[in-house]
Amino acid sequence: MARINSHFWDFIAKKYARDPVANQEAYQRKLELTRQHMNKDMEVAEIGCGTGTTAIAHAPFVKHIHASDFSANMLKIAKEKASASNIGNITFTRARAEDIEVAPGTYDMVMAHSLLHLLKDRDSVIASIKKMLKPGGTFVSSTACIANLWGPRIFLPIGNMLGLLPLVRLLSAEDVARSISGAGFEIVEQWQPNKDGALFVIAKKPV
Repeated sequence: MARINSHFWDFIAKKYARDPVANQEAYQRKLELTRQHMNKDMEVAEIGCGTGTTAIAHAPFVKHIHASDFSANMLKIAKEKASASNIGNITFTRARAEDIEVAPGTYDMVMAHSLLHLLKDRDSVIASIKKMLKPGGTFVSSTACIANLWGPRIFLPIGNMLGLLPLVRLLSAEDVARSISGAGFEIVEQWQPNKDGALFVIAKKPV
C-alpha cells in the first residue's frame, strides 16, 4: 500500500503544487494559531510536508524545521520553493510517517497536516509523535473528516480496492480528537471551519 500511495502522490505533485489552498481564510487562521505556540528557539518537525507550503510559511518563526514526506516529487518541489524563497532553515527528508525514528524528546513541536486520515494505523503514529516531543511540546494537526460525506463513502473503497487511489480513512472529528486525547495529549485548541471540513487541533504533551 505504501508503494501505491507514493506513486499516486508523485503523479499528482505538480498539480497539487499549482492548485490554490481551498479555503485561504481558514488556512491563514491555522497558521496564526500555530505561531502563537512558536518561538525562535524551537526545533520543529513536519511529517507529510507535501510541497512545503506550510513549512516555508512557518520557517521565519522558528530555529529549524525538519520536513519529511514519502513522495520524492513532492519533496523536489518543496526544495525548489524553499530555495526560491531564500529559506535556509528547513531540512527536507524522504520518509514514511510510520518509519521516522528520532531520539525521544527531540522536537518542541511536531506538525502533521492532511496526514492522519491517510494512515493505516494513525494511533501508532500519534504515539510516535508524542515520543518525539519534549515534555510540554506541541502537536499540531489538520485532518480531513469526511465520514459523513456519501461520495467518499462510496467511491474511496472502490478506488482503494482497485489500487487507483491512496488509502483514505473515513474519519469523523470525534475519531481524530479521540485518537489524540487517547495518546495522552491535552487538546488546547480544536477548530473545524465547517461541519464536514478538516479538524484543526493543537495539543500539548504533558510536562
